[in-house]
Amino acid sequence: MTTTTLLHIDASPRSGRSGAVVHGSHSRRLSHHFVSTWQAARPHDEVIYRDFGIAPPQAVTGDWIHSAYTPAEAREPWMHDVLAESDTFIAELRRADVIVMGTPMYNYSAPATVKAWIDNIVRVGETFDMDPSLDDPYVPLLAERPRRTVLLTAHGSSGFGPGGMQAHLNFLVPGVKAALGLVGLREVHDIAVEHAEDRGDLLERSMAEALSGIEQLVRDLQGKVQAG
Repeated sequence: MTTTTLLHIDASPRSGRSGAVVHGSHSRRLSHHFVSTWQAARPHDEVIYRDFGIAPPQAVTGDWIHSAYTPAEAREPWMHDVLAESDTFIAELRRADVIVMGTPMYNYSAPATVKAWIDNIVRVGETFDMDPSLDDPYVPLLAERPRRTVLLTAHGSSGFGPGGMQAHLNFLVPGVKAALGLVGLREVHDIAVEHAEDRGDLLERSMAEALSGIEQLVRDLQGKVQAG
């Protein structure tokens, strides 16, 4: 059986998972459920884990920009040092077949840690190029084979899904999808748990639906993997 590589990312600063730890993270619970369900059926598959709640990515700086836009053969040693973390993140992304990200929604958008990771992996000459002669000048460099992304989010209130009363305020899912699409990761599946602030029955029902949806998504994606 061919080995599949999962890149598992957690972004919540809460270290524990809800359902197991008081005040634990709902997004961590979702991402853990996906990975554990996946591994139950395919225990030989590889999992690369990044916990941005504990070890957040470095933010892009002026030195980073200078280094990234300097041709590789002309970079000075310090430039390679500046880009080392970005290089590692990109190597993990290239290696991955499935990217699983658990993240809360903060102020209608992604946490700073997720944005920092995106800024590190969206890099000209590495994950995308530009061709001004094309109608769409952005050329993705990670579209050479299928990579599937699973975005598992937690929202304090509700109605952020398509057709919901707050869908127009959901900048988390569309923002991440747009950035990943730029580098060629255009198959993105998203599942959310809502009512984190409401708690009680509303949260429990939302969580149960999200966990069930994750189990079905795992079956669907594993079917695609097995089909090649």
